[in-house]
Amino acid sequence: MLRNIKKGYLKSLEEIIHGDVFSDFLEMAEYLNSNGYKDAAAVIAGSTLEAHLKQLCKKHGIATDQAGKPKKADALNSELAAANAYSRLDQKNVTAWLGLRNHAAHGNYGNYAKEQVSLLISGIRDFITRVPA
Repeated sequence: MLRNIKKGYLKSLEEIIHGDVFSDFLEMAEYLNSNGYKDAAAVIAGSTLEAHLKQLCKKHGIATDQAGKPKKADALNSELAAANAYSRLDQKNVTAWLGLRNHAAHGNYGNYAKEQVSLLISGIRDFITRVPA
């Protein structure tokens, strides 16, 4: 089995655990969104995405802080794409998702709709599955 992991045929145990934890948060976000709490759902989904980006940085040897301060998620996204951790198209999607999360986190609730939060959640779920940390 270890040989299959090394060849890239199977995900590592760490990747499986990360995927399961992130999936739980996305299920929570989905539940909140479907029950009228789109703003909380967007923040939880966006935070899940940011945590996944940090795990991807760890996997690819990219520092998540600079001069003792955490790097912004947009910077992590740019560095991950530059390191070919994922495609430029994925980078653009991550940028859009982070933008929606920022609207929710800063109280700009009228800048997005419940349906966009649904797309945010499903997009992040797909991304985490395709690009495991």
